[in-house]
Amino acid sequence: MDDNDFKLPTIKETLKKNNVRINKSLGQNFLFDLNLTDKIVKNSEPICPTVIEIGPGPGGLTRSILKKKPTVLYTIDKDKQSEKMLTDIKKIYRDNLIIITDDALHYPIWELGDSPRQVIANLPYNSGTKMLTSWLKHIQHFDLLTLMFQKEVADRIIAKPGSKNYGRLSILTNWLTKSKKLFDVPSEAFIPRPKIISSVIQLKPLHKPLYDVSFESIEKITQMAFSQRRKMIKTSLKKINGKIILKELNISPNLRPENLSIIDFCKIAKKSYKK
Repeated sequence: MDDNDFKLPTIKETLKKNNVRINKSLGQNFLFDLNLTDKIVKNSEPICPTVIEIGPGPGGLTRSILKKKPTVLYTIDKDKQSEKMLTDIKKIYRDNLIIITDDALHYPIWELGDSPRQVIANLPYNSGTKMLTSWLKHIQHFDLLTLMFQKEVADRIIAKPGSKNYGRLSILTNWLTKSKKLFDVPSEAFIPRPKIISSVIQLKPLHKPLYDVSFESIEKITQMAFSQRRKMIKTSLKKINGKIILKELNISPNLRPENLSIIDFCKIAKKSYKK
């Protein structure tokens, strides 16, 4: 299908036409700057045959994705207003757009369409990190993820050891993917306008994890360690006799969790949860 954006109403017109009510409980902030949505998609090229978008709202990012002609774009939104807002786009792109009304937090998006598949999404502020953690458990089913978070969360995802932002989310993500920040997005690009800046990041799954260890074990260790991030690692891991494990691995017990590398945490996890 050729680009038919000129036949579509603007994002603001779509909201007005459908009498859309913004649902704050769903963390809704709709992108209306189509130059910005085009920029996000351009940074996601080459576009995979299967693309998944979370929380499409009035379809700004949806339009930009469809212009790149994926075989199919799946949009998922628990807001029942979503299908109504996408009606005009659906009329143009027909079978290339599949609209799913469901909660993406509990939906197995890694099973949608055929591989290779990618995610391009402006994630809800209130559940984005939970979604990412869920997808990381199935990361082998994705080719690329281009995601927008609030800047504070994005900084935590891409953080390196030694940084104040480095923590559980940094470790889980960078153990399995190569992460990078693309650009920040000002609050005036949204309706309604949030009080925070957002950031677009990109995650490219690694061919294999940095270290061979189970997701469950590294999840447990990082949660334990960073629940007391200002304390020394020997104190954080006291429940599992961490001091002994650290000594065996030649890791200083006096370091704080933020000073340990991803590999360090992987080794601790593997030694702590031997099957």
